[in-house]
Amino acid sequence: MKVCIAEKPSVAREIALILGASTKRNGYFEGNGYQVTWTFGHFCTLKEPHEYYAQWKRWSLYDLPMIPPRFGIKLIKNEGAERQFRVIEELIAGAEQVINCGDAGQEGELIQRWVMQKASCHCPVMRLWISSLTEESIREGFKNLQPQENFQKLYEAGLSRAIGDWLLGMNATRLYTVKYGQNRQVLSIGRVQTPTLALIVARQLEIESFIPEAYWELKTLYREAVFSAAKGRFTTREEGETFLAQIRGSLLTVTDIATKKGDELPPRLFDLTSLQVECNKKYGFSADETLKLIQSLYENKLTTYPRVDTTFLSEDIYPKISNILRGLKDYQELTAVLLESAIPKSKKVFDNTKVTDHHAIIPTGLVPNNISQPQRQVYDLLTLRFIAAFYPNCKVASTTVLAQVEGVVLKATGKQILSPGWRLVFAKVDTNKASDEEKTLPIFIKGEQGSHEPSLLDKMTQPPKYHTEASLLRAMETAGKLVEDGELRDVLKENGIGRPSTRAAIIETLFKRNYIRKEKKNLLATATGVELIQTIGDGILKSAELTGMWEKKLRQIEKGEYEAKVFIEELKEMLQELVLGVKNDHQARNFNVQP
Repeated sequence: MKVCIAEKPSVAREIALILGASTKRNGYFEGNGYQVTWTFGHFCTLKEPHEYYAQWKRWSLYDLPMIPPRFGIKLIKNEGAERQFRVIEELIAGAEQVINCGDAGQEGELIQRWVMQKASCHCPVMRLWISSLTEESIREGFKNLQPQENFQKLYEAGLSRAIGDWLLGMNATRLYTVKYGQNRQVLSIGRVQTPTLALIVARQLEIESFIPEAYWELKTLYREAVFSAAKGRFTTREEGETFLAQIRGSLLTVTDIATKKGDELPPRLFDLTSLQVECNKKYGFSADETLKLIQSLYENKLTTYPRVDTTFLSEDIYPKISNILRGLKDYQELTAVLLESAIPKSKKVFDNTKVTDHHAIIPTGLVPNNISQPQRQVYDLLTLRFIAAFYPNCKVASTTVLAQVEGVVLKATGKQILSPGWRLVFAKVDTNKASDEEKTLPIFIKGEQGSHEPSLLDKMTQPPKYHTEASLLRAMETAGKLVEDGELRDVLKENGIGRPSTRAAIIETLFKRNYIRKEKKNLLATATGVELIQTIGDGILKSAELTGMWEKKLRQIEKGEYEAKVFIEELKEMLQELVLGVKNDHQARNFNVQP
C-alpha cells in the first residue's frame, strides 16, 4: 500500500478523489492501492531546553549559551494532533512506499520530514511537487513523482532555519531577560523579529527627532500650466521675494520644448510580498490577512502556490497561458483581444533563470464560485495583473517646457498617454487614480510670450512617514533599504529579512508581544518595543543587513551552494560572542517598561 501524507485534510480529500481512494476511514482515505492521510500543519517541533538537560529549565546566565550536542524533535501537545499522528504512524508502519504530499516549499518539506522521522519511516519516500491543486496539476504531479533525496538540500535549509531560530531565540531571550529584565519582564528576542522591530523603532525615532525647516518655492501659472523655478528651493524668504519681484509684471517667454516618447511596461506578476504590499495599500489588509486569503484561493484551486518570491513564470508555463485566459470567464471582455492572436512571450514574464521551485502567483483559469468579498478582491487584483502582463506596453510622451522671465529659468513637465496598452485592463478599477505627473500640458510654441501669475509658496520640510505593513514588508524584503526599482529589489531579495511565507507571522508576533500597535495604517512601536530595542546594545541582533546575510546563506543551503553545518557553526560562534559581551556589560540598562 502506498501512503500519501498531505498537509491539510482538504488537500488530502482532493488527492484521494483523484487517486480513487474513495473509502473514508478514521483519519485517512483508502482505495486503489493508496491510503491518503494528513497532518494539520506543524505536528512536530524542536525539543525545549529542559528536555535536553534538567538544569536548563531554570533561567540563569551561568547556563548560557545553551547548545544541545544534538537537536531532537517532539510531538506537539495537542490531543487532535496526537490522535492523527498515531494514524499516520500506523499507516507508515505497513507502507511499501510513502508519498510526501506536503506544501511544495521549505516549510512544507520540514513539516512532513519531521512527521516521517517521528513515525520511524524506513520505506522508500517519493515527493509530490506541484504548483496548483487543480486535477490536471495533481495528476501530472503523480506521473512525475521524484525521490525524496532530490529535496534533501531543501530540508537541510528548513532544518538550519529552525535550529538557528531556536539557538538565537532561546538563548538571547533568556540572556536579555535575566540581565536587563531582572526576571520581571520577558524580553523576547528573535533572529528575524528583533531586526524587524528595529526597523519600526528607527523610523519612529527619526520622525520624533525630526526638526522641520522652512523653505520657499517660486511658481507661476501660465496658460493653465504650473511652471516652477528651475533653481529649486529658496532657503530664505528674502531670496525668494527678490526673484518674485524680478519676474512679476514681465512677460514669460517659452524658450525650449522637449518631448520624449517611451514605453511603460506592464506591472510585474505578483509574488507573495508584492501581493501583500498591494492589498495593504488598496484594501488595508494586513500581511497575515492577505496570506490567509491567497492560501484559501490556492486550496480552492483558483490560484497557484502562493508562498513564492519570484515575479516570473518558467517557460514551460507558456503553452498553458491561452487555456488559463479562456477559463477566465468573468474577464472575457479583457481576454478576448489577447486570444485573437498568439500570446506574446516576453522575457519580462517568462524567464527560467528567475524561477527556482515555483513561479509567480497566477490564476488557474477555474471559475471562482461562492467566494467571499475579500477573497474576490484578492482574486481580482491577481487576475487583472495576470491579464495585463500580456497586453502591449503603454505608449507615453513626457514633455518638458522651459521658459524665462527676466533671466529667471522656469520649468513645467507633463505626461501624455499616447496609447494606453495594458492600462486598459485597469481603466475601470483605477478611474479615480490620477497623479500630477500624468497631467497633460497645453500645446506650446517655442518663442511664444504671455503674462503669468507668479507666487511664492511657504513650505516646510516633512519627516519620513511611519511604516505601514506595505512599507515594512518592502523594507524586510530589501534588508531595510528603500528601493522602488523592481530589478534592484530582485538583487536585494537574496538578503531580505525572513522568507515571504514567514514575514506576516513575524509582524503578527510583534503585535501579540505588545511591541507594536497600529494607528489607521501606520505601525507604531509601543514604549515597550522602543525600550527593548534601546536596551539591546549589540548591533548584531538589530542589524537588518546581518540578518539578511543569514537569509542569503539559508537560500544558498537550499541550492546546495553552502553547507548547513557551516551555517550552524557560524551561528554558534556568534552566540558565544553575544553571550560573553552581555555578561560582561556593566552599564545600567535595566528594562523598566511593563506591558
